[in-house]
Amino acid sequence: MLLDQERCYRAVASRDARFDGHFITAVRTTRIYCRPSCPAMTPKRANVEFLATAGAAQQRGYRACRRCQPDAVPGSPAWNIRADLAARAMRLIADGVVERDGVVGLAVRLGYSERHLNRVLTTELGAGPLALARAHRAHTARLLVETTPLGMADIAFAAGFASVRQFNDTVREVYGVPPTTLRAEAGRRRGAAPIVAGTLVLRLPFRPPFDADGLLAFFSARALDGVESVMDGAYRRTLRLPHGVATVALDTRAADARPTGGDGHGVAPRHVVATLRLGDPRDLGPAVARLRRLLDLDADPVAVDALLGADPALAPSVAATPGIRLPGTVDGVETALRAVLGQQVSVAAARTSTSRLAAALGERLPPRLTGEDDAGTDAPHEPDLLFPTASAIVERGAEVLTGPATRIRTVLGLAEALADGSLVLDAGRDPADLRAALTALPGIGPWTAGYLAMRLLGDPDELLATDLAVRRGAGLLGLPSDMDGLSARAESWKPWRSYAATHLWRAAGRAQTDTATIAPPSRRTS
Repeated sequence: MLLDQERCYRAVASRDARFDGHFITAVRTTRIYCRPSCPAMTPKRANVEFLATAGAAQQRGYRACRRCQPDAVPGSPAWNIRADLAARAMRLIADGVVERDGVVGLAVRLGYSERHLNRVLTTELGAGPLALARAHRAHTARLLVETTPLGMADIAFAAGFASVRQFNDTVREVYGVPPTTLRAEAGRRRGAAPIVAGTLVLRLPFRPPFDADGLLAFFSARALDGVESVMDGAYRRTLRLPHGVATVALDTRAADARPTGGDGHGVAPRHVVATLRLGDPRDLGPAVARLRRLLDLDADPVAVDALLGADPALAPSVAATPGIRLPGTVDGVETALRAVLGQQVSVAAARTSTSRLAAALGERLPPRLTGEDDAGTDAPHEPDLLFPTASAIVERGAEVLTGPATRIRTVLGLAEALADGSLVLDAGRDPADLRAALTALPGIGPWTAGYLAMRLLGDPDELLATDLAVRRGAGLLGLPSDMDGLSARAESWKPWRSYAATHLWRAAGRAQTDTATIAPPSRRTS
C-alpha cells in the first residue's frame, strides 16, 4: 500500500488525529513506532519512515510507543474500501483465523497458495501473515493483561501464543517492557477501580462524528427478545464466537471528543465502552474485531461526509446526520437467516416471527455470562438467548416457521447450505463471489445479496437502487427516483454509495412514521 510520505509527515507535524489508524510513524533514532497524533516531540523528517501496519513496524524491529498506544486506535478504513486479497486477509487475521487454523487455513479460506498470499501481503502491507498475526496477538495480550485478573500463563494461551516464553518475548519486543509492567502501568492509569473477574471493560475507539443514535435505532427496531436489547444508550446482545459464547453491552454514552496537539488540529478518537463476558478468553480478539465491524467503527466519516455533502440534494441530510454508519454484524450466519426471514414483511412482523424462532430453537446461556449470579447487581437484565444455529433450523425449522411456503423453503435451503459448509459467510469473502454464491440459492435475489454484502463485509459502495425505500427517499430529497436515473447520479458518490443509500433510507423513514429509522429489507423490488 503506497503511502504519500510527505503528506504523512505533515499529518504527524500537526498531530492530526484524523490519520490515526491510516498509517504508522516509525522513528529510526528511537526505534519506536507511534500513531500520527502522538503528543511526543515531532521527529525530524529524515528520522522517520511511514508504514502501513503495526506488523510491518514490528518486523523492522520497532516497538510500540507506550505513551500514545498506536494499537489502540481505529483501524484503517482501507480494509472495507478495498476488496482485494490483502484487505480480505486483514479482516480474517483480525478475526483470529491464523491463531485457529494457521497460515495454511488462512490461505485456504482466501483461495490462494501460502506462497502467493505471503508475497502479496509482504508487498502490499510490508509484512507477511505471520508477522501481521503476531501484531494482532500482541494487541490481544495487552488487552488481557490490562483489563483482566488472569494469570500471565492463561493470557499467553488465550492470546494465541504457543508458549509463555513466546508471549513474554513478544510483549518485551513490541512494548519494551515485560507483561507485569504493562499491568502495573494500567493499574496506575485506572486508579482504584477494581478489575471484575470474568468481565472485560474495553474502549473501542472511532473517528468522530459518530451517528450512535442511528445505529441504536436500527438495532432497537429489530431487537429479538432474549437475544438483544437497546436500553439507555446501550446495545446488549449474546454472541457466538469461535471458541464459545459471550455477552456484550455496547455503551455509546461515554464518548467524548478532545482536541489534540498544541494547535488543536484533528479530534482525538472517541470511544464506545464494551463490557464483555467471555466463555473463553481466546475469543477476545475475534470479539473485538466483530464488534468494530458491527458498529462500523473503522469508517472515515470525514471523507464520507465531505464527498456526499458535495451533492446539493444530499447535503441537508449529511448536515443533519453527520457520521452516519453502516450497521454490520457479529455473526454472518445469523444475519443472513434473519434477512431472508424478513423478506416481504414489515420490520415489526419480521421481529415477531424471528423472536418466536429464537425462543423455540435457541440456546440459553449460563447465568455466569449474563450477570444474573452476581450478588447485589443493579444492572438491567441481560440477553441470555443465542440465535439458533443453521443446523438447528435445518432439523426443526419446518416445525416452527410460519408464513408463505416459498419463504420457508428459502430459509431452510439457506440454512442447509450454511450447515453443510457449501456456503461460507465470513469477513474474508470476496464481495462479487459472495453475491454470486447467494443468488445461486433459490429465493435469494440481487437485493438480498447486496444487502448482506453491506452487513457482512462492510461494503461501502452498494447503492441498492432497486430498493423502493431508497428510491422513495431519493425522490423526497429531489434526486431521480427511477433506478437508471438514480444509478447515474450515484456515480459521483463512489466509493461511498452504501452511506448514501443509508441517508436515503433515513429520508424515507422520516416521511413515514410507521417505517423504521433505516428502511427494512422487505421494501425492495427484487
